[in-house]
Amino acid sequence: MFIFIFQTIWLFIDDLAGKGLDIIIIGKFLFYLLPNLTEKVLPLTVLLSSILTFGSFAENYEFAAMKASGISLQRAMVPLVVLMTILGGVAFFFANSVIPASEQKIYNLRRNIATVKPAAAVVEGVFSDVEGYNIKVDQKYGDNDRYLRNVVIHRKTNLEKNNTVIKAKGGELKSREGSGIIQLVLSDGHYYEEIVAKSGSGKDKSPFARSNFETYTINIEIPDNVQDLEEERNVRTDKMKNVSRLNKDIDSLQENNVKIVAAFSKNITNRMGAFLPLTKPDTLSKKKLPKTALDTAVLNKKQKLMLLKKTDTLPADTLVHLYKEYQQVQIIGSAKNSVSNILNSVRGKKEELQRRYKIYNMHILSLHKKFALALSCIILFFVGAPLGAIIRKGGLGLPMVIAIVLFLTYYFIGVFAGNYAKEGNIHPILGAWLSTLIMLPLGVYLTKRATADRGLMDFGHVIEKIKEFFRKKNKVTAS
Repeated sequence: MFIFIFQTIWLFIDDLAGKGLDIIIIGKFLFYLLPNLTEKVLPLTVLLSSILTFGSFAENYEFAAMKASGISLQRAMVPLVVLMTILGGVAFFFANSVIPASEQKIYNLRRNIATVKPAAAVVEGVFSDVEGYNIKVDQKYGDNDRYLRNVVIHRKTNLEKNNTVIKAKGGELKSREGSGIIQLVLSDGHYYEEIVAKSGSGKDKSPFARSNFETYTINIEIPDNVQDLEEERNVRTDKMKNVSRLNKDIDSLQENNVKIVAAFSKNITNRMGAFLPLTKPDTLSKKKLPKTALDTAVLNKKQKLMLLKKTDTLPADTLVHLYKEYQQVQIIGSAKNSVSNILNSVRGKKEELQRRYKIYNMHILSLHKKFALALSCIILFFVGAPLGAIIRKGGLGLPMVIAIVLFLTYYFIGVFAGNYAKEGNIHPILGAWLSTLIMLPLGVYLTKRATADRGLMDFGHVIEKIKEFFRKKNKVTAS
């Protein structure tokens, strides 16, 4: 548990370090993170404790005494199996109720830290992203770190480009109670902006603009500046929802995605004019014309129109040649522009749909992970308990190494499968259950080996066959 706590601290060190937070707020932050560690710590705890317990029993010949008294390994495991089932139920309760609530608390706390303490959003020595500005300061000082020294600001455009750079020797963060605006007042600096010209020649005439200033004020909008750190926000992600809420949202997300895809498909179809229903041609009133008639150049306009009406299908180049040369250029250019616009629309919609389906996959993944966590406690017990009985070693030496290796295998398979599931490379249900399903046959195999009082891998019969083969070969050579 302590190892995972320290790892979590390193992950959120940017949110905690150097922001003037008192020890109570940091303690609350870490306390809210503890339930999230159960899905990592609990499977490892079950695996390690079962290996240590049964390994110690086997090392001290406790199982031999049990078997002499008529107690089999399965009978000895029954009370612990019941305990693991109860533990799985508790794990499901944590995943369904406690972890979503803690995720909500963590989100609110991280969000409100930057709101109540505006200076906390700016870290010394690095660029901090604050409402469309990348801000770097060398030092913060004064009451609530409101005064800044050596400020560098990159202002981002709508295209996420840094065309504007502002440098100042000093700055001050000002805010008023009840206001949703934080004022950053800069002093003694200069302003640089790269001019984006409409044409290449215009860029040569005015490549950039530069000015010096004594005082420059930037208004940064941060909503609800005076709220408490514990104030709740009605924000719901997949990790903040329980099973019933996830089931409802999965259905609604799927329905919305299908509607969006259908509407976009219909829009593209109408813009292309393709896939429209065609009336069946009247074969009695149409006469087949020779192919050479399509290529002849002596047809007048009236004949060409009659030819167009009488033929069932015509090649694209034949249709274009019905028009004059300058009209052909206009038609081809218009077709290229239409195709280009449609492709751009498809590319833009593709990113939106990928984002929507990723959210949909994450909801399915979160739903099944709650059940997979409960079942993993039982399956990892059936991996650790017989493995400890087979290796017959207690203590924190070999059992610890084996438990860590097995858990890392289980954990990384789950991480990779979850990432693939989010991107839609595999089904989200498989991504949630893959690591547990891989451990299931291993648990069945080890339980059978331990019940039959056999080693982890029995190579005795293989070695005997090899020895027998060499004995026969030596006899043949000797004779």
